[in-house]
Amino acid sequence: MVAVMEGNRFADELRRWRTARRWSQLELALRAGTTQRHLSYMEQGRSRPGRGIILRLAESLELLLRERNALLLAAGYAPVFAESRLDGPELQPVREALDRILKGHLPYPAIVARPDGELVAANTAIAVLTQGAADHLLAPPINMLRLALHPDGLARRVMNMPEWGRHIIESLRSRALRSPDDNIDVLITELEGYVPRCRTDPTTFSRVAISRSGTPARYFWASASPARASLRCAGTKGPSRSSTPATGWP
Repeated sequence: MVAVMEGNRFADELRRWRTARRWSQLELALRAGTTQRHLSYMEQGRSRPGRGIILRLAESLELLLRERNALLLAAGYAPVFAESRLDGPELQPVREALDRILKGHLPYPAIVARPDGELVAANTAIAVLTQGAADHLLAPPINMLRLALHPDGLARRVMNMPEWGRHIIESLRSRALRSPDDNIDVLITELEGYVPRCRTDPTTFSRVAISRSGTPARYFWASASPARASLRCAGTKGPSRSSTPATGWP
């Protein structure tokens, strides 16, 4: 009875992920190197999949490692991807690499944030983002998305708030579609309440104009990975930097 229940849970999860990707059974089967018939049997709970095909399906669905572990558990298998805390000894090389990246962005601010915007680390120039923000927005854990759009945070210094706010929200919504998360859905609803209606060209979403010391300065948000975003300033004094494609928040 336990095996049947586990199998049904896996079938539901597999079908849910495929539907979220808007793929047909045939498309997923081709991506994973199996047949549509076999995939159909798995989604109906009529076939008990092996660990190998589950991992192939998870990779084809582009699931995060944590989500791949969950799919394995749903099928009755133990997780294969270890999860460690960032402050754990095994991730010391990762922390050192992140520290070098953050310092390398100076004198411009750079942060490391979780997918939901929770601040993990930042360089010393983060004061550009936190200047004048209300204390309740700076109390740990700091959520950089909330700080960026809240009326008591960075929002009152953003000159193109409707465009910039929609850019952040749509980027977050896109992530939520690929990796559904109730907490991110709640955050999106909250952030939508802070953003005025957009009335201008949506192509400006990737640029944010911030007033600093009374002088407008244009900034670009650039992200090299889903966990990192940096703020770069154009038109101010200081060493020049090459610009990377602006992808907004992770």
